[in-house]
Amino acid sequence: MTVNGDHYTYRVRWSAEDEAYIATVAEMPSLSWAADAHAEALTGLRSLVDEVLDDMVSNGEAPPEAIADRTYSGKFMVRQTPEAHRQLAIDAAEQQVSLNRLVASRLIGA
Repeated sequence: MTVNGDHYTYRVRWSAEDEAYIATVAEMPSLSWAADAHAEALTGLRSLVDEVLDDMVSNGEAPPEAIADRTYSGKFMVRQTPEAHRQLAIDAAEQQVSLNRLVASRLIGA
């Protein structure tokens, strides 16, 4: 079984504390790679991810599924205080939209 990390979610950011670019992968939060250049950080992490995936497969472990390959229903539940729920319901009523539409628009910043 050949597995690669092409579909994984990579991020490279500058770290003032480390004075280096730090690459991370969301599907494997314990892995990171630091380098002086943005591209070097990503390249180093990609190599490390490929090594870890090869090791996992050779040991019979299931590699993590890529976030990009997962399916989502578009539904999730958010718990909040009764006071916050009341205020959102008032805001929705005043704007003449459903509570769901109001919250969704606030989540995406629209």
